[in-house]
Amino acid sequence: MSTTERKNATSHTRTLLAASLGSLPFEDRSDFDRAIRGKLAEATDRQIIGRFGHAVWDLDAYEFESAAGSDSVHPSLWRQAQLNNASGLFQVTDGVYQVRGLDISNITFIRGHEGWIVIDPLTGTETAAASLQLINSHLGERPVKAVIYTHSHTDHFGGILGVVTEEEVSNGSVEIFAPAGFLEAAVSENVIAGTAMLRRAMYMYGVLLPKDELGHVDTGLGKSLPAMPGVTLIAPTIDIHLTGERHVVDGVTLEFQMTPGTEAPAEMNIFLPDFQALCLAENCTANLHNLYTLRGAQVRDALGWSKYINECLTEFLPKIDVAFASHHWPRWGVDEIREYLENQRDLYRSIHDQTMRLANHGLTMNEIAEEIALPPHLAKQFYNRDYYGTVRHNAKAVYQRYLGWFDANPAHLNPHTPVEAGKRYVEFIGGSETLLAQARSSFEKGDYRWVCEVVNHLVFAEPENIEARYLQADALEQLGYQSESGPWRDFYLTGAQELRAGGSALKGVRGNSTGPSFMRAMTMNMMTDVIGVRLNGPATKDLWLTISVTLTDRDEPTERIEIRGGVLSSRHALESEVVDIAITCEQSAFARFAGGSNTIDEIMGDSMFLIDGDLDAMRLLENHLDIFEFGFEVVLP
Repeated sequence: MSTTERKNATSHTRTLLAASLGSLPFEDRSDFDRAIRGKLAEATDRQIIGRFGHAVWDLDAYEFESAAGSDSVHPSLWRQAQLNNASGLFQVTDGVYQVRGLDISNITFIRGHEGWIVIDPLTGTETAAASLQLINSHLGERPVKAVIYTHSHTDHFGGILGVVTEEEVSNGSVEIFAPAGFLEAAVSENVIAGTAMLRRAMYMYGVLLPKDELGHVDTGLGKSLPAMPGVTLIAPTIDIHLTGERHVVDGVTLEFQMTPGTEAPAEMNIFLPDFQALCLAENCTANLHNLYTLRGAQVRDALGWSKYINECLTEFLPKIDVAFASHHWPRWGVDEIREYLENQRDLYRSIHDQTMRLANHGLTMNEIAEEIALPPHLAKQFYNRDYYGTVRHNAKAVYQRYLGWFDANPAHLNPHTPVEAGKRYVEFIGGSETLLAQARSSFEKGDYRWVCEVVNHLVFAEPENIEARYLQADALEQLGYQSESGPWRDFYLTGAQELRAGGSALKGVRGNSTGPSFMRAMTMNMMTDVIGVRLNGPATKDLWLTISVTLTDRDEPTERIEIRGGVLSSRHALESEVVDIAITCEQSAFARFAGGSNTIDEIMGDSMFLIDGDLDAMRLLENHLDIFEFGFEVVLP
């Protein structure tokens, strides 16, 4: 019988990993030179301590990766993990610096006439503050004059309060630049789908896994997510709308290239003519990126992505000596940058075109994923490898973008739920013992994908079947060891961990993804969207209610919210309209209600919160606004 203990790699896994050593040019060490080029200083502290006295970031946790390799980690992922261990303060070119290795992403500092212009202030306030302290201690203290969010993902804005204060932004001494649509995209990903996305991120980034050869080694994009960081948000003060738009900040010229729908719904590159440098945001990094991220997000535009990279080649290549990004290490020299951009451009174009070629031949999403392969000259480049995204799941993303989840086979149009399907599969096969016996045989043959698929039916039919859970965990574990992709490895190993533990360690934890600064940055319309997602429609099918909300500290029209039989809608209120409930308050007070951090009765104690009308109806509404549980089950029913 299988046990709860983690297992070593099987002979099948060791053979597969050994064979991969001959498929890539591991003798090429040029990336190791790039990763340490321009290093000015080591990180001051190996550990960054957070507000709970815990290690938000721990560089020593990855000391085990100093070994030559491991038979439980794909050699190519091990190589990437070693490269991502390079940490400290680096000079990209004179006047442009990065702190790398203190977060999953990089923070960039541009030297202006008087202060720093910061590009992408990391995930949390702790890592951002440590980075600012590191550069100031080695290059002289300078005030932050401006911050640029290249795009709408948390690891590129969440540490904003580690480098500036809200007062500095509100009084105009610090400007915050972002691509148009940034705030809407950030709220959509981190609030509207926040609880589900954060739960899935626990899998994708291996947050709950031990950091060792049998656990988490790297995300491919960087080491890991910081542990319980202080994630904050200040709304941008200047939106960038057009490619070619220029701004001069602290004597530095910034020219922007809009790249919406690439790695994020709102994203932009930055050309720095004064430094002959190009910031590629997260559009070109040292890996194949995600067209669909496994934590969940909108599918990205592979064709548009390739065309924006092509635009970089046309518009900026003759003018730059260095290209850097918000992850990994820079590229120097026109020839090297040209080859890099051309191959990354062709990477996304190849996946797009070949997926749709096969789709137009009638192949389904899963069939395309089995058949598609990169051209050899692209596949041999380490910066095109499956460390983060993979060719397989990116091909499925392209299919989904054009054709959706349905493959046109009517047998797949309305399938049973996993539990109901599982019961029927187990019965058809002849019961749980027969299924397990056949699955064990498949495991011994090394067919771990099939073991996972078939035993999953038994796990959902009989979640109390310990032997089924442990066998599926063993199979998932081997697939994790075989994965070149950091997220694939972490998904497999986290699934194995939870199967062995009998469920999520986070069960019962409230899923509040909306911190105070997130809610303060929201518009009234965004807050009503949050309420709409929380509204339990079936429970409020008999509730018909109108509410007006006037924000006393925002220049926004009064909003009229209407609940009609379990459905919420909102619009600007008309002066003559009569409502059941009228609320007048500061934005922060209503945000506390919308996000679920305070009840109406608690907020009514605030002198700045006035409510007039049917309080019983308001409390009834509040009682049917769901509070989400963060630790919902994934690998169990």
